[in-house]
Parts: sequence; structure tokens; C-alpha cells
Amino acid sequence: MNNLDTAFAALSDPTRRAILARLALGEHTVMELAQPFDMSQPAVSKHLRVLEGAGLIARRVEGAKRPCRLAKGGVEAIDQWLAMLRRALTVNYDRLDALPTDVKTPKTRTKR
Repeated sequence: MNNLDTAFAALSDPTRRAILARLALGEHTVMELAQPFDMSQPAVSKHLRVLEGAGLIARRVEGAKRPCRLAKGGVEAIDQWLAMLRRALTVNYDRLDALPTDVKTPKTRTKR
């Protein structure tokens, strides 16, 4: 659960969510990731360190570059947790669907 706490804390920042959305399209270097943001490359690197620490991205060395990509394990952990919630919702909805629909509300007495 601690990894999930770290992952959700990392996801609480809109810039980091935007970075992850870009990485969902494929690998990018830090400079490529920094382009659409009004912030310095070191600021983007800080966000990447948070995402990497949360297990949501991975980096590889390619000469002087360090391309980033989504990390399968971190994303799968979140997906498994959300799947548990989806199953619970399904059970709750199924229970509600099983209730009789012709339940009549009790008549209230009116004062004369």
C-alpha cells in the first residue's frame, strides 16, 4: 500500500499527470517532455524524479540522453487497486438491481 500512497501522491500534481499522458504516447527525453511546459528543464527533471520514485516511470541510458517511459509495474499496481474497487461497485450495483422495483412507499397520514 505504501507504493500506492507514493504513486497517488505523485499523481496529485497536474504537471506530473500531463507528463504521464505524454509518456503514454511513447518514450521522450527530458528536453522533449519540458517543451510544452512553462518551466525549466531542472524543474521538469524534479517531476520526473518524483514519478520515478513512485515507480510510475523508468529511464534508460542512451548515450548522453535518458529517455523516459511508463513503468509497467507502477501502472499495473494502480490498475489492480482500481479493479478491486470496480468489482466492489459491481457487487453493490448487482445487489441494488436485485431489489424489487415495485416497493410502495408507506402512505403518510395527513392531519385534518
